[in-house]
Amino acid sequence: MDPSLVRFRAVVEGALSALEARRQEINDLNVFPVADGDTGDNMALTLRAVLDELARLDHQGDIDDIGRDHIVEAVARAALLGARGNSGVILSQLVRGAAEELISRPGELVDPVLVTAALARAADRAYNSVREPAEGTILTVAREMAARMASELAHMPDEQRRLDPLGDPDLQNRLIADILDAALDTGEASLRRGPELLPVLRQAGVVDAGAYGLLVVLAGVVGVLRGDAPPPLEHHAPARVTHPQHESSTHRYCTNFAVTGDDLDASYFIPLLEQIGDSVLVVGDRATLKVHVHTDDPERATAIFAEHGGVSRLDVADMREQVLERAERLAQAEQDGCGVLAVVSGDGMADLFRSLGATPLDGGPTLNPSTYELLAGIHTVPAEEVVVLPNSPNVRMAAERAAELSDKVVRVVASRSQQAGLAAAVALDGSRGAEENARAMQEALDNVRTGAVTEAARDDGDQRFRAGEAIGFVEEQIIAWGSPEETLRQVLDRLAQDAELVTLIEGPGAPLRGAEIEALIPDGVEFELSHGGQPSYWWLLAAE
Repeated sequence: MDPSLVRFRAVVEGALSALEARRQEINDLNVFPVADGDTGDNMALTLRAVLDELARLDHQGDIDDIGRDHIVEAVARAALLGARGNSGVILSQLVRGAAEELISRPGELVDPVLVTAALARAADRAYNSVREPAEGTILTVAREMAARMASELAHMPDEQRRLDPLGDPDLQNRLIADILDAALDTGEASLRRGPELLPVLRQAGVVDAGAYGLLVVLAGVVGVLRGDAPPPLEHHAPARVTHPQHESSTHRYCTNFAVTGDDLDASYFIPLLEQIGDSVLVVGDRATLKVHVHTDDPERATAIFAEHGGVSRLDVADMREQVLERAERLAQAEQDGCGVLAVVSGDGMADLFRSLGATPLDGGPTLNPSTYELLAGIHTVPAEEVVVLPNSPNVRMAAERAAELSDKVVRVVASRSQQAGLAAAVALDGSRGAEENARAMQEALDNVRTGAVTEAARDDGDQRFRAGEAIGFVEEQIIAWGSPEETLRQVLDRLAQDAELVTLIEGPGAPLRGAEIEALIPDGVEFELSHGGQPSYWWLLAAE
């Protein structure tokens, strides 16, 4: 097989493999335009059709014998005919737009310039295929990724933009992978903004399924070009089943079919289909159209085309059955009425919160997630009511704003540290509502004193300690400094007054071991030592 065709086929296989790995996750996100839960399936079918066409072309000869124009036209047609559902049809139009750009540049090497132009035309083609484009969806993500690639291209050296056809193919793969990887970063940011642009996503607590599927596809492409696993993408929790977003409740069947004929005009048929259904897409060319419509009468839909061409590849799915099956499956995940979202820093700390039934949200080294990250985290909690533990005074306002935006019942308990948050999380009772749990957690916080010991990063302005020495806090006040042992002792003595239990959570590089620490615990006080992995602090302490 020709090396160029081998590379193209490998790229499609990688994209399909990545999509298959997250197909169900993509299905479970689907709420727009209809919560039928088959976006991942439909996108996979589209790519499978492309791969099957490449296998057929494989038997016809080398790329030079077949001709690149013929290959890309065949691939675009295969994607069109294999597409099913809104997402599959839009993906087929992305493929078609990219194919049109490749055809328009005969003889050009597939390099960063051509790949950037191809994605730009793909995004335009996808937008033009939808009569009323909705922002916050796959369309927005494709457009913003194309813009990012254009920006990256503008800053590339000339020798990397346009490659020598006789040059190193590994360099070609790497440069294309790098520019697509940059686009993925922008795509993920665009995906996270989707709920701000499309209320149905915000209400269901999800990102757009088709947009996420597109990112998965491109990640698979990048992985193949680099000869490695796809770059990691954030996982997303499914839509909440208690808030179904079935926007096509008056229509039952998702109907897809192809029409072949002469001088077909897509714009002529769209108003006729809208008289009997919604979510109408009619795309293709004068010889072949692919039709998608939600309707109660598939026969009437196909009859519209009877005098204009031959109807084939008819596929009819019962969306009500799909929605019921999806709701039953997702309902298995929603066990409790109330859950907890805890902002954390450190893998061990995340495990500690999980052990208490809380869902951890990585706040990074500075423990400072954005409002949207908190909102997305709220919707990963498998419960309809949520208590948020910000675990930092800097996170409280963002958490309260996320609570206001969320469609769930959310309460924020103003935990000022991770160790305090752990004490509060112990009070969770999933059978109670968020309001009652928040009160119980606040009572737990009222009975906790916290402290910390860390290494001074710089000399103290009041000349109490120097960089590298230990400093100890009770709540947020510095009360001890000097050697790690003496500093920890003083903090423990202060916290242990009238306490029954003292918990120490160890961070990386802590200079004392378990037995050394235990020797410092005041008599009569129970002691627990856990590994938190939190940055910046040798020990976080809580006394109850």
